[in-house]
Amino acid sequence: MPDTAVKDAANLVIRPIARADLPGLLALYQHLNTEDPVLEQQLAESRFAEILAHPGMTIFAALDGKLAVSSVTLIIIPNLTRGGAPYALIENVVTHADYRQRGLAGAVIRRAIESAWEKGCYKVMLLTGSKDPATLRFYANCGFTQDKTGFQVRRPA
Repeated sequence: MPDTAVKDAANLVIRPIARADLPGLLALYQHLNTEDPVLEQQLAESRFAEILAHPGMTIFAALDGKLAVSSVTLIIIPNLTRGGAPYALIENVVTHADYRQRGLAGAVIRRAIESAWEKGCYKVMLLTGSKDPATLRFYANCGFTQDKTGFQVRRPA
């Protein structure tokens, strides 16, 4: 979907999540795994503090005003192969049910990949448990190829 599709929401911004965004992020995650239990507030705050302090870990989100409507987690991993170039992993791709089919997840994934390239990563990997052909096509349209057990995208030369 073209980037113009993302402009549906007037106040839409894609940026790394900050401490004040935790309640909205937790609400958004209910759209990822609906069967997951709601985290106790103290545990959620503790885990979120760890995420924010973890070098190389960023949660990017599309926000409509203060509402988190789509997000991905990017983890950049130091490496001793490939000339020391790090690699990255994308996890927890989710879009709020009311905001799907607007290009938001693709825009947030592209922002995460751009960040990985800026950090010198040589590839970005993404795994999905989905067998839905539309989901697999979506990841392929984001630039991922399924040439191993999981998906990956390599940094352009």
